[in-house]
Amino acid sequence: MTFLPQPCGPREPSDPPDGAVLAMPSEIDFCNASGLLPLIMAAVDQRPAGFRLLVLDLSATRFMDSQGVRLLTAVRRRLPADARLRVVAAPKGVPSRVLELSGLRRDVPVYDNLAEAVRTGSGTGA
Repeated sequence: MTFLPQPCGPREPSDPPDGAVLAMPSEIDFCNASGLLPLIMAAVDQRPAGFRLLVLDLSATRFMDSQGVRLLTAVRRRLPADARLRVVAAPKGVPSRVLELSGLRRDVPVYDNLAEAVRTGSGTGA
């Protein structure tokens, strides 16, 4: 079964005014990773000028393989030049471990919770 990202509905914290929060599926692997990229980028393209922050929420993602790493790398490369990518992943979860082992954590900040990712990234461009 393919799970598709859904823009987060109203919840705390809500989308930052200069960005977007996308909840990712419970699994990211060969079966769905290639289909996720166009959906994520379509969500980015629908945002107004001044888009600066994309938070991918992997807190509900229980499995992720190398295709997830490839997906995050592709998203990062396709973002507007002044936009930043943040990832939320459970500290002891599989996605967090995969990001650590792949070395992607050096390039993409990973936060333990959504509030911290939005607060840290919003409005700073950092």
